[in-house]
Amino acid sequence: MKRILALIFALLGWFAIIMQYYLMLQNSALSFGEMTIRFFSYFTILTNLIVAVYFTFYVVKNPQKTEHSGLLTAITIYILIVGLIYQVLLRSAWSPTGMQKIVDELLHTLIPVLVLFFWFLYENKSGLHYKQIIKWTIYPVIYLLYILLRGSFSGFYPYPFVDVLAIGYPEVLFNSFWILIFFIGLSMLFIRFGKALNK
Repeated sequence: MKRILALIFALLGWFAIIMQYYLMLQNSALSFGEMTIRFFSYFTILTNLIVAVYFTFYVVKNPQKTEHSGLLTAITIYILIVGLIYQVLLRSAWSPTGMQKIVDELLHTLIPVLVLFFWFLYENKSGLHYKQIIKWTIYPVIYLLYILLRGSFSGFYPYPFVDVLAIGYPEVLFNSFWILIFFIGLSMLFIRFGKALNK
């Protein structure tokens, strides 16, 4: 059953990512190179890509229940951050239609829920511990540094709450700090809940 679910989730993830890339190509006036760089500058895309790769390897390798604790938990937290920030801060910013709406819901709603469901059923929760949070923060911190660095010479910032040109560095750092706090709090909640489930 695990491999079947992993296969379904992997296919959904790859479909959503590839279709989103195709839609951006169709609607962008940018050069192919710049559009591609911007596509992979979204935390949503990168995180859904991580999800798709994880489930693809899960299907191929078929890890046992004793697999290393923490990886799936970290991925689950990343994709939930994608979903929650979109629902709270970004959903009202646009109203996609047609295929774009379907892809949008897959990337920001359905896939986060499915990953959470998979975590609840199959994560090896016995090895979760709070010191893992430090390692889990590496990805979002590196991502933030990347978009700020590239934005400083390209002028492109993928999200309004990190748009230095529009709100300035103090506000961006303030927003990033609270997102980091939210991430750490959510991570602690997952570890505590995981330990409770394991008991």
